[in-house]
Amino acid sequence: ILVHMSFESKITDQNNRNTFLSDEISQLDEQIKEIEKLEKQKQELLNRMQIVQSLQQSRPLVVRLFDELVRQIPSGVYLTKFERKKKRLSLTGVSESTPRISAFMRNIEKSQWLVRPDVSDIKANTNSSMPTTTFNMSAREKGLKKRPKAKTNNKRRR
Repeated sequence: ILVHMSFESKITDQNNRNTFLSDEISQLDEQIKEIEKLEKQKQELLNRMQIVQSLQQSRPLVVRLFDELVRQIPSGVYLTKFERKKKRLSLTGVSESTPRISAFMRNIEKSQWLVRPDVSDIKANTNSSMPTTTFNMSAREKGLKKRPKAKTNNKRRR
């Protein structure tokens, strides 16, 4: 009987330990799920921050691009449509003559912000009292060189 009671006591103790460990494992599993959820939220926030940062960096570029276009368009050339996809610009416009379109292309080639002008379509409009030429042109934005990151001194002071 004593042996039986001793075994019964050990079994009860072991069952209690097993129950305790199961409860602890369940709590840890819940904590792991919570940590995974927080990690996912953190990654989503980092992605959003990166998008906002890239938009903040590109904002002055758009202003410079418009400023550069205004500077490069010769008199007698008027843009009727402007489209920007990534670094490719599509320009549609009207010119008083084809030499003015050529001057516009030369100006783009000399530009510090634009490269590779390419005219895809030129049509003469002789129906109006003043003859004009419509054109479709594309160009690319020049890639900006990234500024090197400042070196940080990680040496500890003693």
